[in-house]
Parts: sequence; C-alpha cells; structure tokens
Amino acid sequence: MDNSEDTGTRVIRHTQQDVTRAALTVLDELGLPDLTMRRLASVLNVQPSALYWHFPNKQTLLAAVSDSILTQMRPVPATPDWRADLHAEARSLRDALLAYRDGAEVVSSTLALGLGGDQAESRLAAAISRGGFDKRTSIAAARAVLHFILGHVSREQQHLQASSLGAARATDGPLDDDDSAGGFEFGITLLAGGLEVYQGASAT
Repeated sequence: MDNSEDTGTRVIRHTQQDVTRAALTVLDELGLPDLTMRRLASVLNVQPSALYWHFPNKQTLLAAVSDSILTQMRPVPATPDWRADLHAEARSLRDALLAYRDGAEVVSSTLALGLGGDQAESRLAAAISRGGFDKRTSIAAARAVLHFILGHVSREQQHLQASSLGAARATDGPLDDDDSAGGFEFGITLLAGGLEVYQGASAT
C-alpha cells in the first residue's frame, strides 16, 4: 500500500516500523494520554489518514507499541533452578516496561483487549514449567505473575511521575516506594512459594 504524503516538495513514505518507532518516542517523551494519532501524524509530517494504511485504529497501533516494548526483554538462559529463572524473567520484563514511560499501562491495556503477542506470558510459563508443573498450571501461574508484574510496575511508574511533579507522598515502609525493586522481588518470591504449596496440596 502507498502511504505517501505529498508535502509540495517531496513525498514522504513511512513503513509500519517507522510509525511504531515514532509512537514509542512520543510515548516516552509525553506519556500515553498524549499519544494521539493526530500528534503522531504531526511528528511524522503526514496527515492522520496516512497512519491508517498501517493501523486501522489506535488500539492496533498500541498493540504494535506493546510488542516493541516486550521485545526489549533481555534473554534469560535456562538453569536447573526454576525459581531463579522465574525471578530473572520477571526482572527482564520489569526492566523492559520501565524503559518507557507508561510502558506497563500500554502493555496491560493491550493484553486486556486480547491484542499483541504473548511472549511475556510464554517466557514466564516456560520458566515455571521447569519446576515440574504441568502445562495448565504453568500457564495459569504465569498469568498470575504477569498480572502482578504489570500492576507493580504501573504503580512504580505512577509514583515516579508523581514524584517528578512533587505530588508523591512520603513513604517509610521497607518494601514501599523507596525500595521498589525489593518489593518486586518479595512479590515474585511469594508467588513462587504459593505455587509450590498449591502443587503440594494438589498431590495429596
């Protein structure tokens, strides 16, 4: 399809990857509320209608943005310790989400609509399955862990933005906002331990 725009002096042609990269830039600089099709078109120096050659609506654009964020997850080699692998995968996802402003909100809303890829859930499930859990349990547990990660990082990002505006409250808990990484690790440990208890109870 030709998504060119005649500016009077030259014709601009953008690929789907160009549009997605520009959307990531707008997201990181301005946040999700300001990532509109009109603003994105302005950044790319095209009419908004040109964007619809690549994405039929904003939701599919955000799905592409979500997938781009998730591709930033660094590889995690498998080890004999499934708990360590789960923690490593969780950290990899957390870091990828934190790399972009409102990253957790974008991915969460995309998955809620059934859009985007399932690479994050698949990687978490693979780590869990190495603990001897069956496929159904591994997928269900991975989904629970994914929900925790998205919720935790979303709160982290909201707190960071509020702090930058001087609007965040003071915290004093050891696992509160002054130690987000510690609270994150604690949550993953709880989920892994709960999964083992569930497996043991199911076997009796």
